[in-house]
Amino acid sequence: MTMAGGGDELKLLGMWASPFALRAKLALSFKGLSYDYVEEDLKNKSELLLSSNPVHKKVPVLIHNGKPICESQVIVQYIDEVFPDAGVTLLPADPHDRAVARFWASYIDEKTEEEKAEAVKQTFAVVEKLEGALSECSKGKPFFGGDTVGYVDVVLGGFVAWVHAIEEVFGLNQFDAAKTPLLAAWLERFDELDAVKEVMPDIGRLVELAKMRQAQAAAAAAAVAAAAAGEAN
Repeated sequence: MTMAGGGDELKLLGMWASPFALRAKLALSFKGLSYDYVEEDLKNKSELLLSSNPVHKKVPVLIHNGKPICESQVIVQYIDEVFPDAGVTLLPADPHDRAVARFWASYIDEKTEEEKAEAVKQTFAVVEKLEGALSECSKGKPFFGGDTVGYVDVVLGGFVAWVHAIEEVFGLNQFDAAKTPLLAAWLERFDELDAVKEVMPDIGRLVELAKMRQAQAAAAAAAVAAAAAGEAN
């Protein structure tokens, strides 16, 4: 990892299992930028998080020289704009290509809710459209960004760890090579990138977290059903 340069200080507030925090980590990794990472307990949020993101009170938050930047897509764009000479360029130079990339990135997030990993299943109900997006953005090259990863790769890449975890827990192969061969091949290529491996959370921990959440949801549903049955008697 290289220093941000120019005396820049970068600090990232995140949560290890958050796909949105992973986006910021991926952008920083692809840029080769060093930063301090602060793990947040979302059940007991720090004063730094609450003061840095008073509107949404969510991770991720990037703090650059004491100034906070909130929301994962905004953070990724900020990193690319402020450090244009570091690592790979994420946003396309061509204005139309840049607009298309932002459209698909926004489309991905319209299908999710912050900090709810279960919502990832809803996101990939639209994999066929994303297959078309990959074809459009990549122009036949390996990544959404072309020969190298770009903005949409990072935005979608934030969910990759949960894609693997959900497949293990629920048996859902969301990037089925038979149905979406381009995305399936993209996933394999993306997983093998060193910059991805450096920041990817442990899939086993995600699987355990998903099972715990599943058990909690089942217990809550059972309690509601029991209460309803009691009222009926």
